[in-house]
Amino acid sequence: MDRVSLFAREASAFQAAAREAAKSGSAPPVPSCPGWSMSDLVLHLGAVQRGVDVIIRDRLVGFPDRSALAAAELPPDTAGWPLSSGQGPSLGPIPESLLDWFAEGAARLETRFRDHAPDAPVWTWSEEQTVGFWVRMQTIEAAVHRWDAENALGAASPIPGELAVDAVAQTFQVMAPVRRAWQQAPAGAGERYLFRRTDGPELWTVRFDGEHVRLSGGDDFDVELAGTASDLMLFLWQRIPADALDVQGDKSLLDRYFVLVPPI
Repeated sequence: MDRVSLFAREASAFQAAAREAAKSGSAPPVPSCPGWSMSDLVLHLGAVQRGVDVIIRDRLVGFPDRSALAAAELPPDTAGWPLSSGQGPSLGPIPESLLDWFAEGAARLETRFRDHAPDAPVWTWSEEQTVGFWVRMQTIEAAVHRWDAENALGAASPIPGELAVDAVAQTFQVMAPVRRAWQQAPAGAGERYLFRRTDGPELWTVRFDGEHVRLSGGDDFDVELAGTASDLMLFLWQRIPADALDVQGDKSLLDRYFVLVPPI
């Protein structure tokens, strides 16, 4: 899978949705990101991408100063940008300068990804300390937020199958253990969740044993959720509800999943 090309595709589609939203003269709310407007979403994703770019550019190997990273990447003129936190969604016009800033940052990060070997060492918030970690993570994040942006306009295209399959696996390999640790989630009691792809052969069985998230290819489960790879990914990222999937087994465990893997 060419993740860098997928990153570029998803970032470009995100930008297209944001520019389409700007034509209305006001930033629409983003239903899948409560409290955010399209302007807030553009600023968030642009800031994350520029922060990752600086981490790779400077070959940082320690925890970065996030506030310094963000401030260093803002242009001199941010008139109309949603920079005040805690003020609710920024529903005014989407500044053209914000959209251009996003496009420049996404293009720069794509180039940075292409110019560095995936195994090049850099700081990440994961056990995997490589550029390749950031390529994978930022491709997934760009896809999720592209979906958010298109959904805010009324209709979102699904996540490409190959990318969605990778994102489901990454959820269990990386995101679930980290989210459990960061949020001090309760110990698992052996709960078994089977996620079955209906538009391909993949399935993932996840068991929560104490502090551990155990992933296997078996088909034993307490509850099974079946859907396209895109829908499974979007459920795991809390973009669509469980009732958008085919659920079999103990449905009382559906809410339990996001207790075991709390949002961040």
